[in-house]
Amino acid sequence: MLTKFHIYFIPGMAANSKIFENIKLPSDEFEIHYLEWFQPKNEEKLLNYAKRMALQIKHENVILIGVSFGGVLAQELKQFVNPTKVIIISSVKSSFELSNTLKFAKNTKAYKLLPTQLAQYIDVLESISFGSNILKRKLVLFEKYLSVRDKDYLDWAIENIINWERKIIDKDVIHIHGDKDEVFTIKNIDKCIILKGGTHSMILNKYKWFNENLPKIIKNDS
Repeated sequence: MLTKFHIYFIPGMAANSKIFENIKLPSDEFEIHYLEWFQPKNEEKLLNYAKRMALQIKHENVILIGVSFGGVLAQELKQFVNPTKVIIISSVKSSFELSNTLKFAKNTKAYKLLPTQLAQYIDVLESISFGSNILKRKLVLFEKYLSVRDKDYLDWAIENIINWERKIIDKDVIHIHGDKDEVFTIKNIDKCIILKGGTHSMILNKYKWFNENLPKIIKNDS
């Protein structure tokens, strides 16, 4: 009997597992599981959050696949679950790979001024967007995929990605990154699989590439 690969997907900041809805891997080889964001404790360190998240992983020798901030969390999870592979998408492997904008936000503490409390008013924004079909479509996507809108969670997540202190890159982490990523610019990214035309949200619109290539990446030297 073929032993299946247990894949644990971790969505990006504020996102839910629906961002992986188009990722289809052969069911005879892969069993897919999803990790969802839960509320952090007051001033909780990312490492401790990862330790609590690890309790939701019920299998041995898993494959962790994280998108954006989920990729950062996947790297922190590594020390608690001993995965076979860690694959990050549209993410960073160290604080040096953060964009200059995010580094500036860290140095100036400007991120503390972000009005994260407005995220909870998506329903109001959607109801008054009748004058713009483009805005309405964006709000629908926002509502579908970015459902974690609690201000305390958002403040915590933003602070932890901007202030991530990892300096040494884990050479075993497999990094897939788009050359058009507008959040973590490709010029700051070291040694990755480059997906041409891929933006920060390429897990949504480049899913055919992932469906074709993820199985090969996972099984290679497993």
